Amino acid sequence: MLINKLDNVEVNLSDGHKYALCDIKKGENVIKYGNPIGHATKDISAGEHVHSHNLKTNLSGNISYKYEPEFYDIPKVSSDKTFMGYIREDKSIGIRNDVWIVNTVGCINKVAEQIANKTGALHFPHPFGCSQLGDDQELTQKILKGMVNHPNAGGVLVLGLGCENNNIDVFKKVLGAYNPDRVKFLNAQDYSDDVGEGVKLVKELQAYASKFTRQPIPVSKLKLGLKCGGSDGYSGITANPLVGRLSDKLISMGGSCVLTEVPEMFGAEHLLMKRAESKEIFDKTVSLINDFKDYYTRHNQVIYENPSPGNKKGGITTLEEKSLGCIQKGGLSKVVDVLSYGDVLTKNGLSLLNGPGNDIVAITNLMACGVHIILFTTGRGTPVGAPVPTVKIATNHALAVRKSGWIDFDASPVLDGNLLTDELFDYIIEVASGKQTKNEVNGYREISIFKDGVTL
Repeated sequence: MLINKLDNVEVNLSDGHKYALCDIKKGENVIKYGNPIGHATKDISAGEHVHSHNLKTNLSGNISYKYEPEFYDIPKVSSDKTFMGYIREDKSIGIRNDVWIVNTVGCINKVAEQIANKTGALHFPHPFGCSQLGDDQELTQKILKGMVNHPNAGGVLVLGLGCENNNIDVFKKVLGAYNPDRVKFLNAQDYSDDVGEGVKLVKELQAYASKFTRQPIPVSKLKLGLKCGGSDGYSGITANPLVGRLSDKLISMGGSCVLTEVPEMFGAEHLLMKRAESKEIFDKTVSLINDFKDYYTRHNQVIYENPSPGNKKGGITTLEEKSLGCIQKGGLSKVVDVLSYGDVLTKNGLSLLNGPGNDIVAITNLMACGVHIILFTTGRGTPVGAPVPTVKIATNHALAVRKSGWIDFDASPVLDGNLLTDELFDYIIEVASGKQTKNEVNGYREISIFKDGVTL
């Protein structure tokens, strides 16, 4: 399959691996998606398999960039399309109405689990909130604040231990103003029957949440997170371009999408920078990329240490190849904002979010910034899910059949020329209106917070 007239490799549709369309000399760039994905380490003959044995990355350290904007014509669309969601008292929009238990510290995980088992509330264990210092603790607090404020939660119990760095009194200062009917607090050390007190508070929160009912919401209020994991050679051909078309469609209607996984922009960042809507956003994107490269080198790691073994088995050779497929989830819309850890999405359009490619950390970042749903493309399959609905989109049909208990949507018909944009859009509206995703049906909801600091 020839993806671009500039390409000198094609993808074999039987296994997702690359084969040379012409002779490629040693040292010459290998082109896929119209861009270099590395260079040949030996002469490659036409028809020869191109992979780790004869292809190597071009990536190195930081790069200087120049703002040369290049925008695509994506007309705004006036749409009366709606989904059935919840309007909160602060006018924010939610698509679920569960009660969440948010722990200030990992020591209290099992207490939260017991309360959840007795009430049906959702809990999200994590190991953080104590023995952290400075920016490291602040990041934990920001992510937990994003959880507490997330409108998909009809009510929230903030559960603390009492002696942790991030104790409830400290966390309240970070949290700021809150609705006491929607958010309640419990220090477990203060009660002889901590589980019983927790059950009581959750039942009060469930009674509060029950006052909300679904009503029609303009699709312009919908916020989607974009993520890929366990990719293969089909990812940049089927599922990721499909999500990109869906992203452009939603944004054309006034909606919002967030693209993360900064290391999986390396080698393709120049394409995002061309779409920065202003010099300010361009500069922020440059910092986003170079700061993350500095994070790698600060820890004495090379910046190109990706793809994973599963990616390579699926046909992806270099980080550039992974990245050029990854960023397709962002479609062709302008980049309107760059968010740091713990920032909340505020602008309609396409935003970039700081964070690693690690699946659970990435979906946690997306959730904390306020997205309602995460579109998660995969060529290898994964059960992982966020506290918000996490739609698994298979890049190939074999995966969709083999792991039907994980996969929500099969993107493989794209190979036969079926764009599937409208079908995926309709499915997302169903999910926003209450249809459960496989991660919700299975109870797969997890969080993991990015850590880069001292532990006491």
